[in-house]
Amino acid sequence: MGRVRLTVAYDGTGYHGWQLQDNGITIESELNRCLSELLGEPVRVIGASRTDAGVHALGNIAVFDTKSRIPPEKISYALNQRLPEDIRIQRSEEVAPDWHPRRCASRKTYEYRIYRGEFPMPVKRLYSYFLYCRLDLERMREAAGFLEGEHDFKSFCQTGSQAESTVRTIYRLQVEEQGADLVIRVCGSGFLYNMVRIIAGTLIEVGQGRREPGSMTAVLEAGNRSAAGATAPAHGLTLVKYEFL
Repeated sequence: MGRVRLTVAYDGTGYHGWQLQDNGITIESELNRCLSELLGEPVRVIGASRTDAGVHALGNIAVFDTKSRIPPEKISYALNQRLPEDIRIQRSEEVAPDWHPRRCASRKTYEYRIYRGEFPMPVKRLYSYFLYCRLDLERMREAAGFLEGEHDFKSFCQTGSQAESTVRTIYRLQVEEQGADLVIRVCGSGFLYNMVRIIAGTLIEVGQGRREPGSMTAVLEAGNRSAAGATAPAHGLTLVKYEFL
């Protein structure tokens, strides 16, 4: 029995998130189905990040155990022939039998993309949030600085989360202009349920002048979801990088 790690890229538009659901197709269910067909044995992957419905990824991580004699590095090629075209394995490799993606030190980088045009751009509609209003980048950057470091992010966690602790560390939180796009890039040790989307929604409110940058301290101290801003739509979010330390 060997353990194989997959680096998985996907367009989350047509899926009910990563995790198995009773009410629809998910990234995990497609991986399980195609791996089981390919290897001729029941397979259940373990995912590193349980992205929400509509969220995309350039490199999420999953592992599974198998008795197959197919070389681990070749599984990616064979699996990509079976998966839907909006899911693609970027790499497959053998790891230690006890290696688990959620039990080792890591850092994740997400990007939230906002398209600021006079009118929506059709080719961007699935991967960025269209927002036709002025946003003050310097105010957003100032607010972002208050969220860097180790904090209790309970105010930035969707109600109903089962997390044992709401303390997380944000290493970098940047707001960048890329032409008509505004990109909120956040790198951290881990994220709570909807945390990045709530951060994005709160920074948008700061950029609109509806909140002061310095109010982030009070939001963190409140420890209440109602203190933070709206949850930004899922389709603007992409998991861009997973690093194991």
